[in-house]
Amino acid sequence: MGEILVEVATDQAFGHGVPAQLGISGDALNVAASAAAAGARVGLLAVLTDDDLGRAIAARIVELGVSPELLRFRPGQQGVYLVHCDPDGQREFSYARSGSVGSTLGPDDVDPAVFSAAGAVVAGGIACAISTTARAAVVKAASVAQRFVFDPNFRPRLTSVEDATAALLQLAPRAFLVTPSFPGETGALLGTSTPAEAAARLRGLGARNVAVTCGADGIQLDGEGRDGAAETAWIDSIPAPAVVDQTGAGDAFVGTLTARMILGDGFAEAARCGAAAASLVVGGKGGTGFIPTLEQTRAHAAGSPARLAREGAAPSHA
Repeated sequence: MGEILVEVATDQAFGHGVPAQLGISGDALNVAASAAAAGARVGLLAVLTDDDLGRAIAARIVELGVSPELLRFRPGQQGVYLVHCDPDGQREFSYARSGSVGSTLGPDDVDPAVFSAAGAVVAGGIACAISTTARAAVVKAASVAQRFVFDPNFRPRLTSVEDATAALLQLAPRAFLVTPSFPGETGALLGTSTPAEAAARLRGLGARNVAVTCGADGIQLDGEGRDGAAETAWIDSIPAPAVVDQTGAGDAFVGTLTARMILGDGFAEAARCGAAAASLVVGGKGGTGFIPTLEQTRAHAAGSPARLAREGAAPSHA
């Protein structure tokens, strides 16, 4: 659940006459598309404009394997963002989303029967930040979901540290899974100095599972094992075959991890699959420019240098 945005991506710094590529993105759609590609049956709760643009966005959502049944259509302005794609990671964003139709999402849009029946419900800090009604919708979803997944996704241009922290502290006790990033989010919102410390803090608040993403280093896991006992693990990152645009990599991790856990994979196995998906997503332009299939993701996870080294083979850096 969350806001869908029209994406305008450029390879050059913004300026008159710069060529651009249109896309459909936003953290909620990126997560949903990755979860669908990972094998889950996925619906997306979002509000779109009730015009040709809204219908075109809905068509793209369907192309990505996501059900349109939960979409809402209302009069209003479609949210847009511009991104200058720098493969080295120094991206520049500019948003036109204040008062967008997506921000009209509210608690009345959350059907308790649907959300309580879902295997998991995923929401993020961006949805909490775009409006008070959207945050109320997230809180309602968390209160009825069997398994609620929360990605803090802290954006200083959207919300304050205080409000983002309050949302995390409110939702973490209800969460099946929380996926903060280190060091930015964990330091700002939790005041912790290590990934393990951040994971332990969230577990102490009541989150059942925590995956702290640490960029190119890897992922710190702290959660419930299959037998209910505590499980901690470190998952190495998986090098990307190609880096075109890093937009959506974190969302791909969250969507894939959630889908694979709900479909029966162990925490560490699902996290490694999520890491592989995130590593592949950066090879496409835009948040949904390339969504790998489950077969591609599993092959990439199995063929990473770390796995080859453990099996005694010489790792390839091609």
